[in-house]
Amino acid sequence: MNVPTWPVELVDDHVGLRPIRQRDHRAWREINQRNRDWLRPWEASIPPPPPGHVPPRRPTFRQMVRHLRNEAQAGRMLPFVVTYQGRLVGQLTVAGITWGSMCAGHVGYWIDRAAAGRGIMPTAVALVTDHCFLTLGLHRIEICIRPENAPSRRVVEKLGFREEGLRPRYLHIDGAWRDHLVFALTAEEVPEGLLTRWHEAQRTPQK
Repeated sequence: MNVPTWPVELVDDHVGLRPIRQRDHRAWREINQRNRDWLRPWEASIPPPPPGHVPPRRPTFRQMVRHLRNEAQAGRMLPFVVTYQGRLVGQLTVAGITWGSMCAGHVGYWIDRAAAGRGIMPTAVALVTDHCFLTLGLHRIEICIRPENAPSRRVVEKLGFREEGLRPRYLHIDGAWRDHLVFALTAEEVPEGLLTRWHEAQRTPQK
């Protein structure tokens, strides 16, 4: 199995991706608290445990970062924060990285509402997709989104991810099992790189 090199930093103009760090705690907490209503409908939650079992506790920020770092070093995950002009504005993670005959991973992300609508997240997703395809050698990137999440769907639509269908009750989100739409891209579909295609789309006048 190929183990991805970690840590890594990716940059395109004012948009950057870098490993999440313990010292990000204050900025990360401030953004999450300020965006509570904006983020809550799309946040992963923990389903109720079976009868007689103690509900698991949410990890602290320190525990979360330690877990993400261990997963990254094992080659199973790429946990980034998203920066804009050097300031933390969101988070993007490539998780579920599988090698062997699959060579795939799935991407999840969120952004500060104050920074949304500037092309930051499409750029970040394009950056990480190119890294996965061109540097790591993955073959497929998948993004699963709740049908109601219009801002997140606009990100994948701008980048040309294919919609593959609905996965009923796929993930436990905001306290219940929620349907998700599946969007995917394979390396053969963007031989020139997704970031190049995204830049070209930005330069093309909208009809």
